[in-house]
Amino acid sequence: MVDKKNILTYEGLRQLEEELQDLKVNRRKAVAEKIKEAREQGDLSENAEYDAAKDEQRDIEARIEEIERILKNAEVVVEDEVDVDVINIGCKVKILDLEYNEEMEYKLVGSTEANSLKGKISNESPVGQALLGARIGDIVNVETHSGTIQYKILEIQRSN
Repeated sequence: MVDKKNILTYEGLRQLEEELQDLKVNRRKAVAEKIKEAREQGDLSENAEYDAAKDEQRDIEARIEEIERILKNAEVVVEDEVDVDVINIGCKVKILDLEYNEEMEYKLVGSTEANSLKGKISNESPVGQALLGARIGDIVNVETHSGTIQYKILEIQRSN
């Protein structure tokens, strides 16, 4: 099975690399120390600190593996080269919800970086898919469970 390409902005790539470095250098060392201290307490069969430290170690190793897989298949969008005539990954867009007359701003990113709380929506989300390729002034339709939502594109800009 071929791994899916992980589309990242440069900022997203940098954040993942920093997290990986922290996990490998700092967190691994800290959890190894916790395991060592818990072992010194004796009987491991009823040692909650030892079990918790081993669980943490497993979680850290799983996250390291996950980040390495993401980075191995990363395709970085060079945001300086993004065409702002049409919406693409790496763009910031200002849209107007036509039903509620509400303006919203989003940054379109790959699914790995998506975080709706920070205004980063995935190119694979319904809204992201509808926005891709649209131009200023276009009206896009997003199909949802409760019906169709219409957004008007007000602004497209580079996100840096």
